[in-house]
Amino acid sequence: MSKPTALNPHRKKSATGPSTPSMTIVANGYLVSAPKATLEVSWNRRELGAILNVYGRKVAAAEWRDYAIDALKDRAVFSIFRRASEVPLFRIEKQPKLSRKQGAYQVVAATGVILKRGHDLVQVLKVLEKQKLRLVD
Repeated sequence: MSKPTALNPHRKKSATGPSTPSMTIVANGYLVSAPKATLEVSWNRRELGAILNVYGRKVAAAEWRDYAIDALKDRAVFSIFRRASEVPLFRIEKQPKLSRKQGAYQVVAATGVILKRGHDLVQVLKVLEKQKLRLVD
């Protein structure tokens, strides 16, 4: 067998006998923490199905044209547009932190007014189903 190599050849041997090589590990001194996984709030399949059901009827009636889905850190947003270049007519928002209080779902108008808020998405979406008032000649 080969003879072990000393890590520090200048180290003195102790009087009691041959010394074993020692090793010291030095780090940079800063506590390294792994970045926390940021979970985004998103829509599940049932929720998207309910939203797209209403959206499809409004597109067929030529009232709406485009949509956008955003998954943010504290909320999920489904924005509804009349045209792609405009501001959203409505925003359907899901905020889980409000689920025990007013309800996680809300429909917000373009002006920022909350039209409906609640715990059940289907009930909240009914505010979008109301017929537009039209003048009759």
